[in-house]
Amino acid sequence: MARTLVLLRHGESEWNLKNLFTGWYDVDLSPKGEAEAAAAGRLMAERDLWPDVLHTSLQVRAIRTAELALREMGRSWLPVRRHWRLNERHYGDLQGLNKKETAERFGADQVLVWRRSYDVPPPAMARDDERNVRHDPRYAGIPPELVPDTECLADVVARMLPYWYDAIVPDLTPGRVVLVTAHGNSLRALVKHLSGIADDEIVGLNIPTGEPLVYTLGDDFAPVDDIPVEERYLRSPEEIRAAAEAVARQAGG
Repeated sequence: MARTLVLLRHGESEWNLKNLFTGWYDVDLSPKGEAEAAAAGRLMAERDLWPDVLHTSLQVRAIRTAELALREMGRSWLPVRRHWRLNERHYGDLQGLNKKETAERFGADQVLVWRRSYDVPPPAMARDDERNVRHDPRYAGIPPELVPDTECLADVVARMLPYWYDAIVPDLTPGRVVLVTAHGNSLRALVKHLSGIADDEIVGLNIPTGEPLVYTLGDDFAPVDDIPVEERYLRSPEEIRAAAEAVARQAGG
C-alpha cells in the first residue's frame, strides 16, 4: 500500500508582500496568504487527500497555513508535530531588509549569489543583535551550536534531513497521508532529497505559496514514479509555472 506525502508551502506572508527578506523572522500571513491556505485545503479535499498527521515548522506563517487548510477540510483535530528543522532558511543579516534596496546597496550580482547559490550564505547576523533568534524562547532548548546565524541552502538540507528520517518517515506508514507545511527553502531541501535534484539545479526550483505538492512513496520511502516536480502539484503545470515565476520575482521567505 502506498504512502502519501503532501508538501505545502505557507501562503503569502506580510513580508513577502512588502518584499522583505524574512527567514527566521516570525511574520504572519497576508490576507492573500490566508486565502491561499484555505484554497489549498479545499483543493486537497476535492482530490480526496485526507491527512492523518501534520508536521510544521515553529513559524506562525506555516502554522496558520496548516490550520486554515485543515479547517477547510474539517481536520483541525489532526495530531501535530512541530520542529525548528522545518523552519525557513536563515537569511542572516539580510533579514528584515528590502530586497530591492539590498540589491542597490550591495549590487544585484552579489545579492543573487546570496539568494540563489547552493553553498554561499549571506553575511551572518551578530549574536548580540536584538533580531537574533537566540533571544526567542521557542529556541531556548536547542543546543547553541545548532542555532544558525545565517544559512545557505546546503545548510538547510543538512539540518532538515535528520528530521525527515527521525520524525516524518516513521509517520509514513502504508496507507497514511502525511502533510508537511513549511517554507520555500525547507521544502526545496526535501524535494531535492526526494527527487534527487543536483546541487546546481535545485537553486532554480521555485515552490509556489499555497500549492499542495504530492509524492507517492514506496517501501523504501522513495517516489514510486519519476514524475517531474512541476507535475506533482494538484493544479495544472501551466498554473504552477505562473505561480512559481511570481515567487522567483520575490524569493526569500
